[in-house]
Amino acid sequence: MKAITRTDFHFPGQTGKYVGKVRDVYFIGGKYIVLVASDRISAFDVVLPKGIPCKGQVLNQIASSFLDKTADIVPNWKIAEVDPMATVGILCEPFKVEMVVRGYLAGHAWREYKAGKRTLCGEVLPEGMRENEKLPHPIITPTTKAAEGHDEDISRDEIIAQGLVSAEDYARLEKYTLALFQRGQELAAERGLILMDTKYEFGKRDGKIYLMDEIHTPDSSRYIYKEGYEERLARGERQKQLSKEFVREWLMANNFQGKEGQVVPPMTDEVVAGITDRYIELYEHITGEKFVKHEDEDIEGRIEKNINKFLSA
Repeated sequence: MKAITRTDFHFPGQTGKYVGKVRDVYFIGGKYIVLVASDRISAFDVVLPKGIPCKGQVLNQIASSFLDKTADIVPNWKIAEVDPMATVGILCEPFKVEMVVRGYLAGHAWREYKAGKRTLCGEVLPEGMRENEKLPHPIITPTTKAAEGHDEDISRDEIIAQGLVSAEDYARLEKYTLALFQRGQELAAERGLILMDTKYEFGKRDGKIYLMDEIHTPDSSRYIYKEGYEERLARGERQKQLSKEFVREWLMANNFQGKEGQVVPPMTDEVVAGITDRYIELYEHITGEKFVKHEDEDIEGRIEKNINKFLSA
């Protein structure tokens, strides 16, 4: 199967293009934004050298589904899913922070905790916690949005003091973040999953706040299986992951965490195929729907045709 790792479209009215770690973003006439979910994969803020077939479709379709399922909580940018790998939406001015929300001590938070930190982004963490243990209540641990390199942890007070977000807007972002996370956890529980943590991006247009980008995908969220969670926690065993964390764990096991001088381990065809299989598994468990591969010979041509069809309507 082919992996799409770059696109180079030129749409009518196109005013610019931005290439993110995973998505190619096209700006149309100051009105629309087109997000094409490529098959690139990143970890530790590094884009890995090989793409993962089907990954872009998985991300785009999961995000599209959850945008629809949370639209009653906060307006979102989506206008239409125009292709299995592309969504067209409202162009917003993004806030310069990502709202990370955590219900469990896992991932980056656990690594910081294990290193001895007991305060994360201004949030005080209890003593004596175990990896993957549920926090007393969900906490928000924002990060800056780095144009290049690593995002950095930042506290609510620092965000407001630096003028990144006004106090009024930040209060609304906090409210939306916690409500979205609660909905995400409820939807995950229906599927026998636990949504441990996730991140949201927000923007503004005409004074109105919108939820942007992806939501509750395996790239932006950490899922584990609910069944056996308590038993594994009690025994100090690894939880059964349903997120991109397995990619990070593979990289760490091969001495890569995105640090200077470290080299990405070889991504063999077997490794790539295994990651594709895990992403499809993620899709089917998270959505409860069978994944249908769109294996067109000319995937780029299909994407371009579908976007143009929407823009010309």
